[in-house]
Amino acid sequence: MRIFTDDSPMPRLLALDASTEACSVAYGDDSGITESCVLAPREHMQRLLPMVDEMLAARGVPLRDLDAIAFARGPGSFTGLRICLGVVQGLAFGAELPVIPVSTLAALAQTAVSARALTPGALVLAAIDARMDEVYWAWFEVAPDGLVRACGDEHIGAPESVTPIAGRTGPRYGVGSGWNYGARMPASLCDDIDAGALPGALAVARLALPLWRQGATVAAEQALPVYLRDNVAWNKSG
Repeated sequence: MRIFTDDSPMPRLLALDASTEACSVAYGDDSGITESCVLAPREHMQRLLPMVDEMLAARGVPLRDLDAIAFARGPGSFTGLRICLGVVQGLAFGAELPVIPVSTLAALAQTAVSARALTPGALVLAAIDARMDEVYWAWFEVAPDGLVRACGDEHIGAPESVTPIAGRTGPRYGVGSGWNYGARMPASLCDDIDAGALPGALAVARLALPLWRQGATVAAEQALPVYLRDNVAWNKSG
């Protein structure tokens, strides 16, 4: 269980992530953000909803009293994304709550910011193993508020297709399972690498806050996963 405090006023926000082998749930309000996370490959369906129930019960918050539900919308495990979206839509429909989709790659980069205490101007190359000898990847920069901002589009491709970021001078960090292919990526992409880093619901909640304040929510039926790969039928196991 991890707790993060934020000095800014916060909505009552539930956040979920099941886009990788980790399964996590976070709840945030003015007292801070609490996260529960387990490493449970192929157990997301059994674990995610009970984790939601346990989190809300521990914080003493009925589902109907939430202001919104945020979730990691991908890219990531197809099965995990579908399970997470099913839970989110079921909860949001039942309680008539808006939904906030958050990029899994951004959440991965944000998790690295917290773990490594990265300062504004630092650059993060988040990469996730996409199977089929490909990686999902995108560049992010740490903004003055400590949150990551995308430096361009999200991509999928062979490890050799990952490109350096131009015109930026900050330190560069590589995070995520995609870096298991690091030997095949262009040389000198990053100064330091953590291939074991995973995204989490706490990072999803933090990134959802500015979206909430901007009114960037969607109705439950409009919440969709982002696969990046056009054909998702190939993978039945995630």
